[in-house]
Amino acid sequence: MSTPEVPSPRLDLRSGPQRVFAHLLVSNAIVSVVNYTVWFAVTFWVFLATRSVFATGTIAGIFVVATAATGIWFGSLVDHHRKRSVLQASALVSVAVYGVCLAVYLATPDGTFSDVASWQLWAFVVLCVLGVVAGNPRGIALPTLVTLLVPAEVRDRANGLVGTVTGTSMLVTSVISGVLVASGGMLHVLLLAIVVITASVLHLARVEVPEDRTVDAGASGAGAGVDLRGTWRLVRGVPGLVPLIAFSCFNNFIGGGFMALMDAYGLSLVSVQVWGLLWGGLSALMIVGGLLVARLGLGSRPVRLLLLVNLVSWTVTMLFPLASSIVTLTLAMVVFMLLMPFAEATEQTVLQRVVPYERQGRVFGFAQSVEQSAAPVTAFLVGPITQFLVVPFMTDDAGAEAIGDWFGTGQTRAIALVFVAIGLLGLVATVVALLSPQYRALAASSSADSPAQRSTAGRM
Repeated sequence: MSTPEVPSPRLDLRSGPQRVFAHLLVSNAIVSVVNYTVWFAVTFWVFLATRSVFATGTIAGIFVVATAATGIWFGSLVDHHRKRSVLQASALVSVAVYGVCLAVYLATPDGTFSDVASWQLWAFVVLCVLGVVAGNPRGIALPTLVTLLVPAEVRDRANGLVGTVTGTSMLVTSVISGVLVASGGMLHVLLLAIVVITASVLHLARVEVPEDRTVDAGASGAGAGVDLRGTWRLVRGVPGLVPLIAFSCFNNFIGGGFMALMDAYGLSLVSVQVWGLLWGGLSALMIVGGLLVARLGLGSRPVRLLLLVNLVSWTVTMLFPLASSIVTLTLAMVVFMLLMPFAEATEQTVLQRVVPYERQGRVFGFAQSVEQSAAPVTAFLVGPITQFLVVPFMTDDAGAEAIGDWFGTGQTRAIALVFVAIGLLGLVATVVALLSPQYRALAASSSADSPAQRSTAGRM
């Protein structure tokens, strides 16, 4: 007698709490697109006004530092207040800051913003960045809302939809930013941001989130503020969670170097027009990857999947630079962009499974702060190291003599050698993680078959 096939769990976004999640996901998507449109636009606009690469690099540094510095605090706000209140407050603060930005923009005399040393320029830039960063609590709150509103057995699919939203945002943001800056500088950008985010506030005012409690700071042993000590105690108390965050941090650390050199490498192979179109297509693959997660899920062993995804990604990163070809680069980035949503959804799913709901905001905020702080370190280091050490090494030094006959010489092949080293380093780190006892402990506690997960699977 054959055993009847058990249908795989599916998301149902048409009714109940999952319908509420769909509303929140759409709201977050719209606000995220608008906020990052401001971020891209101010970067484009400052470069066009000043022609200063230093200025655009400084803007990136301000943004990353602000994001890393506020993650834990924002996580505490998410845990200590109702989630819809956090979403609404975040949007209102962004609208208020953009209103001030608009006033500064209109009141500043023509020509002032073209001087990279102008204090008015940097006051305006900092205000714009603050408006964007004020939207970050939404990104921290969203995975906790997945825990609140989506049944445990389909949360991985919901996290896949979150990845789809991220990919869509990446695809449209740079296009919208370029069009708006070309049509009216920052004026049209700020007007759009104020109107759209205000509309999102009015929309969420009509959405009821079934949140039956807020966190009692005293009962949970948490302080009313940032509570870094309590958050660290919780993170350390989950077997394997510190190594998971450290692993993601390390990935960002070496990934920062990878992305810092990618434009220079790609533009050495094709024209800027082709490179821009290529990245537009590659960004669309993130949407495909997110939809695959939403359709297929992540399986019962998400930690194992995360490390296998990293094995494939770093292997591809190590192999594609062996040939100086846009074809191998494109194939590698296709794999990378398709797998990225799997990696992001896996980390979110693991944290949702092993961290109590009442603490998830702080843990997600802590992970964001730690992981975001890693990439800019290598981004700032890898450029000078490549320019002043690796390029001479591969041009007329020992490297060119040793492997130049088959690998190639010059600046482009020097960048390729850095990519090979980055891929090898990531591959070794992933293999070490797979063989570690911390991996086995976290894999056991986050498995869908573990007793803890079976006991909470039907909470919603």
